[in-house]
Amino acid sequence: MSGILEGKRVLITGVLMESSIAFHAAKLAQEQGAEIILTAFPRPTLTERIAKKLPKPTKVIELDVTNDEHLGRLADIVGEELGGLDGVVHSIGFAPQDALGGNFLNTPFESVATAMHVSAFSLKSLTMACLPLMQNGGSVVGLTFDAQYAWPQYDWMGPAKAALEAVNRYMARDLGKQNIRCNLISAGPIGSMAAKSIPGFSDLASVWDSRSPLEWDLKDPEPAGRGIVALLSDWFPKTTGEIIHVDGGLHAIGA
Repeated sequence: MSGILEGKRVLITGVLMESSIAFHAAKLAQEQGAEIILTAFPRPTLTERIAKKLPKPTKVIELDVTNDEHLGRLADIVGEELGGLDGVVHSIGFAPQDALGGNFLNTPFESVATAMHVSAFSLKSLTMACLPLMQNGGSVVGLTFDAQYAWPQYDWMGPAKAALEAVNRYMARDLGKQNIRCNLISAGPIGSMAAKSIPGFSDLASVWDSRSPLEWDLKDPEPAGRGIVALLSDWFPKTTGEIIHVDGGLHAIGA
């Protein structure tokens, strides 16, 4: 029996560790029949080591999503490797330390601008860099952390994720005519490298212990990875501009 991504070609960003949601998305995508290519920054060699734990070998290319030169050559490199693309996974987020950990009111604009550029604008710039390879349509899937709330310690990453969610909607509007679907997975907290960079992450994550209807495991990125793979597949052919929650149901619970 073939997998739900049989014959698909997918570019995946954000594979940093085995605990990364992107790693599990990559693993599941391969298991479901996709050919994949990974991007990494600032340490491609780290991603190359992690990629060896995937079911099949895959190429890793350096990509700084704030670097126009990197973006400009992306389509040529990926096209040479895969011939085209059917899917793109955006798993990229970054904020300087002074934009996190309870410093919201004192964060300088330069740090806010960095968080917005890397975490939100890059969804558009990455997609546009890949667009020449998506001549037959496809699926763009990003990762967010529910931006309708103000979370403890999350500070300017919250507005950056809110911007990401808005960018997703506008991309869905403008790329629908090319049969490209744009959706986000809103995942619950995972003990990944990105999470460990947030001061007081344990305070944020503890909310799930008391409010999540389904038991939530900080050490299990696979449910979010499955959500990404589902959205990459043809099983959501008319879904775009959407945010799918993979958070144990916490988003539905007021208190």
